[in-house]
Amino acid sequence: MSALRVGVLAYPGCFASEVFGVPDLLTMATHIAGSDGSGYEVSIVSPRRRVAASGGAALDVTPLREVDVLVVPGFELLPGLDVDAELAPLAPEIAAIRSHAAAGTAVVSICVGAFLLAEAGLLNRRQATTAWLLADELARRCPDADVRPERLVVTDTGVTTTAAFSAMYDFALDLIRQHSGAGVARTTARVALIDDARSSQIPYVDARLLPQPGNEFSHKVMRRLDQNLAARYDLAALSDTFKVSTRTLLRRFAEETGQSPLEYLQSSRVRRARHLLETTNRTVAGISAAVGYRDPSTFAALFAKHTGRRPRDYRAAFRRVD
Repeated sequence: MSALRVGVLAYPGCFASEVFGVPDLLTMATHIAGSDGSGYEVSIVSPRRRVAASGGAALDVTPLREVDVLVVPGFELLPGLDVDAELAPLAPEIAAIRSHAAAGTAVVSICVGAFLLAEAGLLNRRQATTAWLLADELARRCPDADVRPERLVVTDTGVTTTAAFSAMYDFALDLIRQHSGAGVARTTARVALIDDARSSQIPYVDARLLPQPGNEFSHKVMRRLDQNLAARYDLAALSDTFKVSTRTLLRRFAEETGQSPLEYLQSSRVRRARHLLETTNRTVAGISAAVGYRDPSTFAALFAKHTGRRPRDYRAAFRRVD
């Protein structure tokens, strides 16, 4: 067997330890396998010339290249943060993930790197996992995915997702087992003091850290808004749906999410518009109407505010060609 080409996608703010954790374990496996092993050819790749990881650590990167496996590390994402704001600057990386997947590359996310895969459209109609603390958020953002929060590693038709942080080693051991054999994987785990018999996140779940039951109200409001993206925003009607006053709805939603229902709706509409711009030939005016804006200029201004690009410029940069 030839060396397995593994690329780790570095991007601004990614966890440096998750950039190097898999390569380091693969290096150990190569030494353990000895001259009889096929080994691994690992590179840190990026669509950017310079990348600063979490904490400002500068990473040496090489241009994107053809690889057998593309690993997408995670980043700092805490419950309650604006996921759209965190992902918006990563459009080049999301496009790279999508391109590699279209070329047949196996794509792997570590921890909340799954949110980049979701944004690239790779989790639709697939099983997936991520950190247990954010599994509900991933399921909400990607309703077509079958999110399995109890699993450490999930592989579904060429796409692998893992649980938080140390689950990168569970994935790496699986990769070593497949490429170098069970014996090498077992010895690597022993040398590195890694538990190679884990199978679930459940023993690590701390219910005190999960979103409190009170957040169910905002989640219901979000689902209602998501299901009616094209409808005119009517705060009074929305309040009537949940049998509360407009003042109470605004207060409870803000307490649970830190934003207003309208702000959430705008973000959700932009997210849907991005998908339509990337995957369809519909006109900007048609997409504007599909996400609830009769005036394309109003839509274009909102879209630019959220993404930094006008709709036509966004489509030109990120249109998917399958």
